[in-house]
Amino acid sequence: MARPSLLIFLIFFTMTAYAELVVNVKPKNAQVKANIEAFVGEIEASNPREVEALAGYSKEQATNAARALGYYRTEISHRVSGMNDPALVLDVHLGEPVRLNVVDIRIEGAGEGTEAFNLPTSQRGRIQPGKILHHGHYETIKSYLANQALRYGYFSGEFSQQRLLVNVDDNQADISLVYQTGDRFRLGDVIFSDTPFTDNLLQRMVTFKTGVPYDADILAKLNRDLLASGYFANVQVSAPASKANNGETPIEVQITEREPHSLGFGAGFSTDVGARARMSWTEHWVNPQGHKRGAELELSLPRQELTGYYQIPLTPPQTNSIRFFGGWQNEDIDDIESQSLTVGAQHEKLLENGWERVAGLRLEHERFSLGNDSGQSTLLIPGVSFQRTKSVGGIDPSRGYSLMLDLQGAKEGVVSDVDFAHVFATAKGLYTVEEKHRLLARLGLGAVYTNDFEQIPPSLRFFAGGDQTVRGYDYRTLSPVDSTGERVGGRYLLASSVEYQYEFINNWRAASFVDHGNAMDSLAAARKTSVGLGVRWVSPVGPIRVDLARSLSDPEEGFRIHFSMGPEL
Repeated sequence: MARPSLLIFLIFFTMTAYAELVVNVKPKNAQVKANIEAFVGEIEASNPREVEALAGYSKEQATNAARALGYYRTEISHRVSGMNDPALVLDVHLGEPVRLNVVDIRIEGAGEGTEAFNLPTSQRGRIQPGKILHHGHYETIKSYLANQALRYGYFSGEFSQQRLLVNVDDNQADISLVYQTGDRFRLGDVIFSDTPFTDNLLQRMVTFKTGVPYDADILAKLNRDLLASGYFANVQVSAPASKANNGETPIEVQITEREPHSLGFGAGFSTDVGARARMSWTEHWVNPQGHKRGAELELSLPRQELTGYYQIPLTPPQTNSIRFFGGWQNEDIDDIESQSLTVGAQHEKLLENGWERVAGLRLEHERFSLGNDSGQSTLLIPGVSFQRTKSVGGIDPSRGYSLMLDLQGAKEGVVSDVDFAHVFATAKGLYTVEEKHRLLARLGLGAVYTNDFEQIPPSLRFFAGGDQTVRGYDYRTLSPVDSTGERVGGRYLLASSVEYQYEFINNWRAASFVDHGNAMDSLAAARKTSVGLGVRWVSPVGPIRVDLARSLSDPEEGFRIHFSMGPEL
């Protein structure tokens, strides 16, 4: 029985004991107090005698901590309190701080006067004459200048003078920093590792010219662009200064191509279309020129859709391409049945201002039945759309906006059965206040102009109601009706919403909202308003929403539950 007792004693004996550290600063200065506590650290002592033995070292560290913040005339005394739970008490009396007198920071060489070496206003404001000396701010400026030199390719840059003189008697300090930048290096040729792709395709992904001044942000963008192209599993971009020739640094790109084929499977549920399943196949590169192709099948009870495409990259390949596509869709939702076949081509390009532009031409044949109208249409439809989304926060953004404008039309006699012009625009905004409070707003506007509305297929008419337009109503149940009372779609659409969310638990939010809108044949027609409450869960795959909504315009509709998932912008 002695062995367990001895083991317990040894464990207890070897446990490290710590005494409390109490720092009293006069006059009060929270920054100095925190810095002393950080410098001194934990007091490893179990009794007053051990605490007293560490007092000298602790006072020395406290002195250094105060000097780091400009207090060189500090008087520190100590005492030890407590017997069973000893504490080291440091009484710190701050004298007058040392203030900056002469501050001389100069950039010399090729980088003189360039934006690269302009000190941020926040940093420059900390080292103005008259400010209290702060060694941390001094070191931060030195690090900033050295890092800027590396970022912008001044690889031979160095300090020819770095001096901090402190006159304790006068409580003054002088700073003298002179940085010699040397010449700025330039970016040379981009050299790719072996890949199955043509050099022509790879070089077209480089959006800068050989010989431009070195900038680490350019290299980071090249790395992101190559990954975003969809061709590569791994990308590593480097520009070793040791291999520079006549001031030009070659850019070495190590890349590993991704597997050419991928299959995707997914499932979801929403109250608009119920359960749905999706399967996709993508061939990320068909040939060394980087062509792509793929197909997707989506199935739900009211809608079945099969699409395919073939894509040819242009310049630059990651943001400019031509896509040929085709598809079949069958839809049966309440009073509307339709089957359509579509083929076409479109040019997709990301513009320099951040907008994504898609311009295309498609041939669409649709058979439909809705209300008293039934028939078929053949339309050759040119169209163009613009879309831009900016957000902060990744899969769960804290703020941002999304804008979209879609224009399309057809001319009777040019393959098409009817004249029409179709316009649809949406705007969404998100803003977070004090982390937990979120405000969302959305607005959708649409119109179709034609002299023969009966010939317009259901896919080009407007319907409202459901998760994405006006909650409190079933999917696509807001619409003009014919003489039999069946919904036939409208010429105009208005769908707006304002929503407030509050995060009551991490990744869980309560929501309240007001929706307003309708699908109409006249802009003067009545609009519907609904209100509701909901819950949001920020899942690993994106927000999942459950809402309980009720119409104020039609109380007899009762309460309706809406379930949806996907991005809020």
